[in-house]
Amino acid sequence: MTITLRTPSSIFGTNLVATATPMLPDGAIDRAGVDALLTHLHTTRCDGVVIAGTTGEAPTLTADETSELIEQAREHSNRDFRVIAGVGTNDTSAGMVMARSAAAAGADALLISAPQYSRPTQAGITAHIVDIADAGGLPVMVYDVPMRTGVAVDASTLVELSRHPLIGAVKDAKGDLYEAMTVMSSTDLAYYCGIDELALPYLASGATGLVSVIGNVVADRNAELIDAVRAGDLVRANSIQRSLLPLTDAIMRTTQGAIMAKAALVKVGVIADPTVRRPLLESSTADLRRLDAALSATGIDQESRSRAVPVRLA
Repeated sequence: MTITLRTPSSIFGTNLVATATPMLPDGAIDRAGVDALLTHLHTTRCDGVVIAGTTGEAPTLTADETSELIEQAREHSNRDFRVIAGVGTNDTSAGMVMARSAAAAGADALLISAPQYSRPTQAGITAHIVDIADAGGLPVMVYDVPMRTGVAVDASTLVELSRHPLIGAVKDAKGDLYEAMTVMSSTDLAYYCGIDELALPYLASGATGLVSVIGNVVADRNAELIDAVRAGDLVRANSIQRSLLPLTDAIMRTTQGAIMAKAALVKVGVIADPTVRRPLLESSTADLRRLDAALSATGIDQESRSRAVPVRLA
């Protein structure tokens, strides 16, 4: 028995990575590191990246930096490697400008969240997302992440948004699987799991794919997980998901995903420095020891780890 994942994967991809933004020790964008990360992801069956999302430290990026990152990702992209630009903001007018800039820089699609901090009504969330979508003119993935925005996108709002011609997908970081299945059953929205801990349950329930933080280092394993679910081999899928639990725990449940994703990328030799911008702080010694143990437990290639640049300790 095979399991059919929801479309339109042709627009957004299937095995997506919420990319970290490599930085130099002084906090400037590490352009060589960005190239190295994108090149690495091309070798791991990743078929799309989210630029300037939560893991990319979007709140600390300037408008020019975001556009340059999208342009740099565009240079690596092709028909099978999409560039999705995060345009989350609590100011609708600013979001419209961000959407136009992302389109001009070459993004394939937009990731739009509910406005953070303001806590608008559901009607306000709808108006915010629609205005930004119309301004950008690109396919849109709605990002439902109430832990960060302070307000969830209700199921009824997602159903309403699904009627918009540009809105075709949801990145679900809410974790309400029953609601997700309800919306999937009543709309054509493609669902993407935005919680690495719940990748298998979402895929098994019909989600199109993943937008993964741990994918920065194990996108190939995520691809295997997607393949197993598509083939209906849930025993194999469960084995893959369980093999990733130590790394998922170390990256997603130790401190903050952006911090630990960069530390992991240094450990496996993809980037040279784990610098994050304030208010984030680099990993502690204890967190790095936990990450080392997780990488070993996950079976990450030891040869690549031996070539890694040592992580600066916080």
